[in-house]
Amino acid sequence: MSKQQRHYSPLAPTSLDMTELVKTTLDDESTLMLIDKWLEHRGQPHDAYYEWFRDVRERRQSHNQKQILVWNKGEFDPENIFCRTVDTGRLIPLHRMWTTHVYCHRSMQERKLPMLQVVFTMLPELMLLRGMHETRCDEIFIIVTDLKRQEMDDVTEYFKFVFQNSFGRVCKPSVERQIQYEHMRISHTLHRRHRLPCFPQLDLTLRAILHEKKPPFLILFSPQPTSYSQILFTHPSYVPDEGIFFDYPTGCPNPCCTEDCEMIRFPRRGVEGASVLEVYKGRRNNAAKGAKGRSGGGAKRIKERDMCNWVECDACFSEGPAQPSYAAVRTAEREERDEEHDTGREPSAKSDRDRERNRREDRRRSGNEEDCRDTSADGTNSEGSRCSVESNSNSTNSDAKSCANGNSISHAVNRGGNDAHTTGSNGDTPKPPRPTGQLCSKCKLVKYCSAEHQRMDWEEHKRVCVKMNWG
Repeated sequence: MSKQQRHYSPLAPTSLDMTELVKTTLDDESTLMLIDKWLEHRGQPHDAYYEWFRDVRERRQSHNQKQILVWNKGEFDPENIFCRTVDTGRLIPLHRMWTTHVYCHRSMQERKLPMLQVVFTMLPELMLLRGMHETRCDEIFIIVTDLKRQEMDDVTEYFKFVFQNSFGRVCKPSVERQIQYEHMRISHTLHRRHRLPCFPQLDLTLRAILHEKKPPFLILFSPQPTSYSQILFTHPSYVPDEGIFFDYPTGCPNPCCTEDCEMIRFPRRGVEGASVLEVYKGRRNNAAKGAKGRSGGGAKRIKERDMCNWVECDACFSEGPAQPSYAAVRTAEREERDEEHDTGREPSAKSDRDRERNRREDRRRSGNEEDCRDTSADGTNSEGSRCSVESNSNSTNSDAKSCANGNSISHAVNRGGNDAHTTGSNGDTPKPPRPTGQLCSKCKLVKYCSAEHQRMDWEEHKRVCVKMNWG
């Protein structure tokens, strides 16, 4: 053991260079091979996973709820099943590949425990978790242990307590003593029972992965028949929605089993039944800022965003406070001008500058609208546009008809307020308002910032786009 490892502490910063666990990496081709093998045995009657996906396909949520898992067309295949991501709000198919890093003790390789079998055991869960996250999920990390059920519960509670009180913040001396006591107690218990890897190595590897790689989740896998595999999430928003996964299969290989013996503890009850490590928070306090260098980085803030469904677009429809509309700003200025006229006071120089700037803006906007009308008069249907976007604003019926024909979608977007400018908080600098996004007029499942991005995304979106009959 190196000098750096001899000074290991449950509260000290860790690094993956310090771990003694053996890492096995499965690339995209290995993952694709496992998915093809998994599909060979799926799609048959009385298959728990196939029946669950089929039930989700037959369900219909209300129109004001976002569809999280959608399977509208085609056979039972990951490329035909779409999942809505929790970090960007996009609807993306489940067939995206990933790289799996499996950490295990060297004795497990001597016992010829195949790492491919480890991934294959929980492949449907990995596909769903990968489909729920668009960013920072190209790599999935699994730590293989020999823990039994009660031991897995104790280790999970320990990590939840540690990350709640010491990760990214300065903890009290009493909390430090309690962490060290629990660490010593669990280490001695697992050592007497000859569990592998030892708890210090398990703790070191887990904290190093969360500090260096920052994944949305991490998995503790146990091949013991009397145990289960635990999924540790780093933020509550990364947990699957209980409205969809409340009846997800438990993974028990015995079809006649009537007990709730979960082989993989998938959070079917949402955040209430999930194991969440508080790595990412809403806002850091002063103590967390001061502890950034000590504990390996403070907690980051997580925002749920609603973005354009084209994966290469950065347009976001939910970040920041909503800006007032163009008409509302003009109405407020007219009221202020009328008030100045009624009271007889002289307008300020700032008001004159604002009105002059607004007049120039009005002339520019009127010129752009005339150009849009001229373009829509002789425009033709675009080749890639099979379904149109629908404005969320109160546009006229003529605009909606022209938008449906694909002739003047950009004009409908402009009428929705995306090109309007409003004054800033100090009244000097104009700021563009937040884009509202345009719904797909056929399925109403996704939003786009423009017709061009909708056409670019059509090759993938057409596999899920059907006219929805909302209940």
